[in-house]
Formats: sequence, structure tokens, C-alpha cells
Amino acid sequence: MSKAPSEIQRAPITPESRESEPRHEQTLTAPGAPSPASRTAPARTGTPVPAKRRDAYFDNVKYLAIVLVAVAHAWEPVMDGSRTTRALYMVVYTFHMPAFILVSGYFSRSFDMSPAKVKRLVTGVVVPYVLFETAYSLFKRYAGGDATDITLLDPLFLTWFLIALFIWRVTTPLWQSLRHPLPVALVIAMLASVTPGITDDLDLQRVCQLLPFFVLGLLMKPEHFQLVRRREVRLLSLPLFAGALAFAYWAAPHMRLGWFYRSNSAQEMDFQWWTGPVMTLAMFGCALLLTVAFLAWVPRRHMWFTVLGAGTICGYLLHGFLVKGAGYYGLFDRYEWLSGPAGLVAVSVVAAAAVTLLCSPPVRRALRFATEPDMNWAFRRNPAKR
Repeated sequence: MSKAPSEIQRAPITPESRESEPRHEQTLTAPGAPSPASRTAPARTGTPVPAKRRDAYFDNVKYLAIVLVAVAHAWEPVMDGSRTTRALYMVVYTFHMPAFILVSGYFSRSFDMSPAKVKRLVTGVVVPYVLFETAYSLFKRYAGGDATDITLLDPLFLTWFLIALFIWRVTTPLWQSLRHPLPVALVIAMLASVTPGITDDLDLQRVCQLLPFFVLGLLMKPEHFQLVRRREVRLLSLPLFAGALAFAYWAAPHMRLGWFYRSNSAQEMDFQWWTGPVMTLAMFGCALLLTVAFLAWVPRRHMWFTVLGAGTICGYLLHGFLVKGAGYYGLFDRYEWLSGPAGLVAVSVVAAAAVTLLCSPPVRRALRFATEPDMNWAFRRNPAKR
């Protein structure tokens, strides 16, 4: 199977306390809805205990990032022949998945293979992966007319992130026990970039090449995000983004997009082997700078879209059906004007509006059976005591 570009992200909510996490540890979204400050939960003694509040900043990060994911996916069919669109696509693809993965690692710091955490991992990551991998395979078979076999070993389209998150999170105790985990993760990423023998199974190329961002997230602390949001960082991010756009516009006709997808080795893209480690380090540095610039401009306060941060997993998993469905229907071939400037604007607006609706609370509630399943029947009630 060819390795198509794809994305995602879910994450638990509060940065300071692991005890305040929702029922599922996820990367794009936290299953629990935002709790108003006035809401209380009765304790056993009868004394009201304030309910845990969601962190508006991280909900804003997740929503804005998922909008970038959906818009970038919508650009793919219309960017051929447009140097400007390709440059914008390259800039967005440089940092939007690294940003998701970094935040995912930050909220995975407490993962310790305890029974409760393992249950969250299964219900919040493994079950959605199985269901949506099957759903996308069937959709491709019946809507796309491609006799695709259902397989859980070769992630289809955007489901790769769920299996990657599973692998990264399971190995969290290992990274936390190492003295220098980030250099080790970078070495693994560089070695993967020169190893064409890595197959499509579980999308291990992406798992290895994007691993440093997850490990970096594990190393981050709340004060690091406070530094990122300083006024000086926001001001410096403006010329940084301008320079990135200018460079991308210059490089657009020459640079292979495979470097951004991180799903192939250097040899598979017809480059010399030594370009793999060089580009791995270069892309890591560029992605980190643009991620910091993106995080610096995310609003800290509660916005109209903050509530949508709790449903980004739905937006992520569902918007792929719209993008793929448009391709199967031949929408972009029938309406060539979509490849022009007006079409680019229209496609961007429609993609942003669609993913916004898909992140809304009603959609999230309707999809809870797949993204937040209640599987108490499958687990022992008190495994530690037993």
C-alpha cells in the first residue's frame, strides 16, 4: 500500500495534575466536557468538592491544530500547479503534526502501565483504531471502488496516528528511565530514515521518525509553556513565519513532500543515504521552531471555540471521510476552478467549517460509542486487589 499523507491528535486536559485527567488519555481531545467553575461534585462526607476544570489553552491548541490538519488535507487535491498553495502546504505540514505529538507526549507523562492507565489506553486508542481502520477500509471498498482488504497492520489514511500513539505511550516508562532520552530518540529517527527495509506494518517509519517530538513532550513542564507564551516569543514568531513562507515558496518546485510525511527512507525517495540523517535533524529543528511560534499565538483565555477542543478526535476521524469522499466522487476533477485562488479560499473555508461542526458536542455525544466506549464489562473491577 502506498504511504499517503495523514494526520491526528488527542490529549488529556490539565497539565498540572494527572488525577484531573478525564476517563480516557487521548491525544486530540479529552473525552470529558469542560466543567464550569461553579460545578461541584459531592464527596462521601457530603462536602461539595470543586470539579476539575479543563485548561482552555490546550483546548484551543487542539481545536486550531485540527483545523490546520483538515485544511491541509483539503489542499492536497488542488495544490498541483499552484506554487503558493504548495508553499503554504509545506509550512503547515512542517509543524502541525509535531505540535500534536509534542502535546500528546506532554500529557502522557503519567503513563505507568497501571491497570487504570492500560484501560484508558485500550478504550481511548486501541478501540477507536480498530473501528475506524475497519470503517475506512470499507469506505474505500464501496465508495472508492477499490477492493481493499481490512487489515489492522497497515493503517489507512489518518488512522496511523492512533497506532503510533499506542506504541509511544506504551514505551513511556522506558523513555522516562533513560538519562538522555531525546538524543536516543533522535538517533532512532535518523536510523529509520536510512532503513528502507522497514515495512508498512504499523507505519513504523512514521512511528520512529516522529518519535523525538513525543519524547520531547514527555520532558516538558508547565513552565515551558509559560515561556512559550511570552510576548517576546510572539513577536519573534512573526518574522519566523514570514521567513518560513518565503523559503517554502522558493523551495516548493524542488523539495520532495516525502520529507514532510516522514513515511519513507531517503533511499526510497531516490536520495543518497546520508541525506536521511541530515534532513531528519533539519526537519526536527524547523518543526520545533514553528511549533513554538504556533503555540505562542494560541489564546490562553476561553474563546468561542474552546469547547470544541473536547471533540477534536471526532473532527479528526470524521473529516477524512469528507476529503476521501470528495476525491472518490471526482469533485476536484469536475470543478477545475477549485484549483485557482478562489477555489483555494473556498476549499479552506469549507474544510474549516466542516471540521468545526464535526468537533461540536452533539457529534461528540453521538460518536461516544466509538471514541469513548464504556468497556467496564471487559476489565476486572479491582485488578490490583485480585
